[in-house]
Amino acid sequence: DGIAATVIREAANPEPDDVHTSQWCVFDGPITPEWVENLNTVLDDNMLLCLASGERIKLRHEMRMLFEVESLVAASPATVSRLGVVY
Repeated sequence: DGIAATVIREAANPEPDDVHTSQWCVFDGPITPEWVENLNTVLDDNMLLCLASGERIKLRHEMRMLFEVESLVAASPATVSRLGVVY
């Protein structure tokens, strides 16, 4: 697994004391179709990360993702529509 899958998996399975604590996953870098298209099911209402291994990680409602990018030039319209973009 990559670092994003590891971080999201850990945030999706918190310690009992942290169940209602907000969790933020911050991505800093370019949004390219090669990796961000894999997040489409995470970014829509399903909130489900589907890994290449077949593992599915359900995100909790307390989890949020933040993307800090310089440009959305390479992002697809489907991805942009799922993101709350601030310009």
